[in-house]
Order: sequence, then C-alpha cells, then structure tokens
Amino acid sequence: MKPYLLLLPYFLLSACTSLPQAMKDAHVVDIPYTQASQNMDSHNNAPVRWGGVIIDVENEENFSLVQALFYPLNYPGRPQLDEPYEGRFVIKSTEFLDPVIYAKDREITVVGTLSGGIERTVGKKTIRVPLLQSTAIHLWPEEKYNYYGYGPYYGGYGPYYGHPFLFQGGWGGGYYRPYW
Repeated sequence: MKPYLLLLPYFLLSACTSLPQAMKDAHVVDIPYTQASQNMDSHNNAPVRWGGVIIDVENEENFSLVQALFYPLNYPGRPQLDEPYEGRFVIKSTEFLDPVIYAKDREITVVGTLSGGIERTVGKKTIRVPLLQSTAIHLWPEEKYNYYGYGPYYGGYGPYYGHPFLFQGGWGGGYYRPYW
C-alpha cells in the first residue's frame, strides 16, 4: 500500500495542467482542419479551438504571426503529438509574442475565429494556409525529461524507475533504488 500513497501527489500535480477556464468555456465550432484548409473562405468568422506545435514567430509593428503545425486536441485541449499532423495554420495576435517564449517546437492551443487564409513560403514554395485571429492563447509548459531521455520522469526500467521523487530518493536518479 505504501507505493500507492507515494503516487497520489504525482497524479494530483499532473491533473493541474489544463486549459484556462476562459478557453474551456469559449463557444467554438468543431471544424476539422482538412475541411477548413480546403474551403478557407467559406468558414470566415467561425469560432474554433485549434492547437499544434510552433514553427515560427514573426512580429510586425501592430501584431504577431505564429505559424504552427496543426495537431488534433485531446480532451483537456492539449495537442496530440502522437497523432500525425494535418498541415499548417497561422495565428494572428494583436499582442507582442516574444519568440523566446513562443519558441519553435512549443505546444500551443488557441481560441479564435477563422479569417480566410494567408500565404506562407516553405522553402521555395508558396502555400496558402488557414489564418486564425486569436482571442486567447495558451502555451503549454515544457515537459521535463530526465537524463535517460525516455520521457517525462521516466528512465531505466519500469514506468516509475527514473522519477526524481518516486523510488529514487531525490533528484539523483540512476540505476540504484533505495531499499524499502
């Protein structure tokens, strides 16, 4: 029973990472990315909640543009990176978005309205992607990986072996467990 009590704080802390209440309560329409990208002008002003991974940030004088890869969202609203990405989209924000904070490969979820499309250059090719006027942006916290590189708090053998607090006796980690 003792090991199960040690897991309780881990599950309580992992439940704290979710969308802000304003984004959860936002009235949005479920428009699939493929449908919106094929008919960009027919979905103007449709409110959506989309997410993905940041590719690039461009800051203009009065707005910022964030180019992202589209991934479907899971139940809490986080991009499902284990699913294939479906394409690109651009988020337009009236606020300054610092490229150091909104860095490449960060996960993002945005609520806003579709506003047609915008042309982007990828390599030497120009493509047209959906444009989303943001009303709220949520940048997901980066997951910490241990020195084994297996994922958040994993390493060695077994699902809890490399967790810094569970079964390891502090931040040290390694292949030696404390004796119970």
